[in-house]
Amino acid sequence: MAFGAGHLADGFGRRFRYLRLSVTEVCNFRCTYCLPDGWKKTAPLSFLTPDEIARLIGAFADLGLAKVRLTGGEPTVRKDFADIIARTAAVSGVGKVAVTTNGWNLIRQIDSWKAAGLTHLNLSLDALEPEAFQRITGHDRLVSILTGLDRALELDLQAVKINAVLLRDTGERGFEDWAEFVRHRPVSVRFIELMRTADNLDFFNQNHVGGGVLRDWLEQRGWTPVDRPPDGGPAQEYSHPDYAGRLGLIAPYAPGFCDSCNRLRVTARGKLRLCLFGEGGVDLRDLLIDDDQRPDLIERIRGAMSGKRLGHLLAQGNPGDLGNLAQLGG
Repeated sequence: MAFGAGHLADGFGRRFRYLRLSVTEVCNFRCTYCLPDGWKKTAPLSFLTPDEIARLIGAFADLGLAKVRLTGGEPTVRKDFADIIARTAAVSGVGKVAVTTNGWNLIRQIDSWKAAGLTHLNLSLDALEPEAFQRITGHDRLVSILTGLDRALELDLQAVKINAVLLRDTGERGFEDWAEFVRHRPVSVRFIELMRTADNLDFFNQNHVGGGVLRDWLEQRGWTPVDRPPDGGPAQEYSHPDYAGRLGLIAPYAPGFCDSCNRLRVTARGKLRLCLFGEGGVDLRDLLIDDDQRPDLIERIRGAMSGKRLGHLLAQGNPGDLGNLAQLGG
């Protein structure tokens, strides 16, 4: 029997159906906009265990969340990642199990992830040109990652998407290449506006470009916006009759971006974050010790919702206490 059957909402009437769960803070890339000097250990690696993860997701499922995205850091650095997928997929009420990955392990492990219950794949891929890819990520693995992507497309996942950070030097001149990339691939490529964090102010000032550049490019070439599903993320996607895939935009600086927020986040150490660009968090880990704590866990989650703000403060130059995107998976 579900202890918290019903739905989860905040004080502004927004319904929450989507959980983004970080399973590690570790990342093995050195992306210029996030971890240009690489990930550095600052605390013991005491991340949530598979048992704790299953209890956490079970409580959120009782509250009506049916989509879970596993993220990081880079979630696939965990040796038990396939088990985490399986435990997530086994939770009653969870119909979509997604991962966001940099693709490091994609070609080696995508088959096992699919077998474990993965339904949706998001690949972080900022460039299609090898030199630009290496300059941004610090690694020369583009060919392997693209091979893994094509293998994922063969496995009949419900959706395969690519996330590319919109940077000044790889922006508009690359749109044509990305459009050609999705001409025959049923992939959604979503460009994410570079977001300010506590650690990247100088890089942000030098490299941020507004999403209007992409919107104008798409509209001038006959791409049209498509409706967003109720449990979808914040992207506005565009389709074109001549292309199998889609192009899209995630524009956190646009007015009203937070109005339709439908997702919550939990850190790799078990803190509920009501906003990516918030501060602090509500600790849930002490209620993940055994199954009998489920009612108290649900009540703590419900009680936390009164603290969710209408929107972030990025436009005012305030990223909260988010040091870099690897801390919470973006």
